[in-house]
Amino acid sequence: MVTGGAGFLGSHLVDLLLEKGHRVVAIDNLVTGGVENLAHQAGHPRFLLIQQDVTNFIFLDGPIDYVWHFASPASPVDYLELPIQTLKVGSLGTHKALGLAKHKRARFLLASTSEVYGDPLVHPQPEEYWGNVNPVGPRGCYDEAKRFAEALAMAYHREHGLETRIVRIFNTYGPRMRLNDGRVVPTFLSQALHGKPLTVYGDGTQTRSFCYCADLIDGIYRLMMSSVSDPVNIGNPTEMTMLEFARAIIQLTGSKSKVTFRPLPQDDPKQRRPDITRARRLLKWEPKVGLDEGLKRTVEFFSDRILGRRPAGKC
Repeated sequence: MVTGGAGFLGSHLVDLLLEKGHRVVAIDNLVTGGVENLAHQAGHPRFLLIQQDVTNFIFLDGPIDYVWHFASPASPVDYLELPIQTLKVGSLGTHKALGLAKHKRARFLLASTSEVYGDPLVHPQPEEYWGNVNPVGPRGCYDEAKRFAEALAMAYHREHGLETRIVRIFNTYGPRMRLNDGRVVPTFLSQALHGKPLTVYGDGTQTRSFCYCADLIDGIYRLMMSSVSDPVNIGNPTEMTMLEFARAIIQLTGSKSKVTFRPLPQDDPKQRRPDITRARRLLKWEPKVGLDEGLKRTVEFFSDRILGRRPAGKC
């Protein structure tokens, strides 16, 4: 079972699981996900999509071997607009998904986030770092929902002996991101393809590290199939400033767009880069797709969307 299975990452996970021969049930309330992300799987004999809010009781007949909990708004645009729903899916939704895993004796994986580190005071961020999060700031609804979800997963692991996995996902991009997602990759690409100025916040010196979706999903699958119960960072450690990234997008798209600057939002992280030592050592994983190649695939998907075509958008 994949909660949030119609979302950007959830739908790519569904694809990988079906390719590997699994039977897959995806659950999504379609608030931020979309059926178009799974339209290419319509009629697949091993796939079922259920429209449901995972904060409600989850009942599935038959055996379940793995529960992948991906349900949650994940972009600042979404969780700032839906703060209570974000907190509910991180708490009640995680509780319901863990309860199902316990009942079915299934292995459980939580899709957590690098946002648990907040605006980090340690760089790069290792899993041992506890974070620097403002619990009452505008981003707290997402950051604290994920931190609570991690604590709840570990409580089920310790109290009930449930096999749990926690992946801390760093900035990821690729096909099936929404044009109005609000995250930097679709925002910059949409602006560049429309010939509009690229919006850089602050002075553009804040950094991010971008991982292509196929690499991320491969790392997550390896984690689920491993024996690692501690949190694991999955992301690309190649770091760049937002200003460098904006210029790379302009060059890649051949756009005549300029860069415009806006004030930095409250609690926006100044640095973000994963320490993936644990993933390399325990999962034998590291990213393979370079930024140029990943962005080319993503630009093709966005160009098709802007022209009105509806590509499947595989990683």
